[in-house]
Amino acid sequence: MLTAATLGMTGYGLYSLGTALADLLGPSQLAWIANLIAIVLGAILVAAAVLVRLGLPGGLALALTALFGLQSLSLHSAARLYGQVAPEPQIARALFGALLVGLAYFGTVESEVESDGQDDTADAR
Repeated sequence: MLTAATLGMTGYGLYSLGTALADLLGPSQLAWIANLIAIVLGAILVAAAVLVRLGLPGGLALALTALFGLQSLSLHSAARLYGQVAPEPQIARALFGALLVGLAYFGTVESEVESDGQDDTADAR
């Protein structure tokens, strides 16, 4: 589960980073500041994915922060580009973020339980 969460977060972060770079360097549809924020949030999500995989404290909170930031930026972008916010893509994005956070959380809990079980068997020897 932890590997799936890490790959999902990394892919989502790289996707956000790539689309923002393409919009910033190509024919711009959004303001440069919105693209710059998307680049930063994508990079933060990739870094957070590494921290989650390593099991460092705060990695999941950082990933959640980046996911919330990308969600709010998506709402902003939809309102600017289309003049309205369609709920379906926003709900899908939120559910995907919740799935990634859930996988990371339960994967971390599972790996901690396994490591605790291994320590007990080493003590019994």
